[in-house]
Amino acid sequence: MINDKYIALNFLPIGQKARVKMLTSDGTIRRRMLDLGLISDTVVEALQKSPSGDPTAYHIRGAVIALRSEEASKIMVEVN
Repeated sequence: MINDKYIALNFLPIGQKARVKMLTSDGTIRRRMLDLGLISDTVVEALQKSPSGDPTAYHIRGAVIALRSEEASKIMVEVN
């Protein structure tokens, strides 16, 4: 069950921070997200969108990582 206070990471406004609560992807994509440090309670900040609007740069555990909207839509976060 997905809580009403959780949103997909791709809907996080630029400049906003949130905590990772759940990954809805599986297989190699899930493994990649976990390898990037996207585990429960990790703080993520949306930094900026590319000029075309996709991907978006996120600050995750001291690194800046670009995720496509399709990937970010599988990461459920709780806005701080």
